[in-house]
Amino acid sequence: MILIVVKYRVKPEAKDTFLDAVADFTAATRAEPGNLWFEWSRSVERDDEFVLIEAFKDGTGEAHVNSDHFRAGLETMKPLLAETPQIVSRQVEGEGWDRMGELQVD
Repeated sequence: MILIVVKYRVKPEAKDTFLDAVADFTAATRAEPGNLWFEWSRSVERDDEFVLIEAFKDGTGEAHVNSDHFRAGLETMKPLLAETPQIVSRQVEGEGWDRMGELQVD
């Protein structure tokens, strides 16, 4: 699978509206056949930073970045951002979450 983590720093005036602004992009991406997950979080250290964790089945990432909703999502985000997002994108084994071996809860 392709595992992607992106950090988005937003302008001060977008801190409270950013997730609403990207709601259509989020819904459309989650509906893609190859999407495994697409989850937004807000940093606990910076209230102007949102973190996106997303994963796609092998071979489906290209369709995502070439989709109309991807381009529209970038256009929606760009004026809200304070800087270029930071990204980690890697090919990893598997197609889902595993249980943590070091910490088991019965």
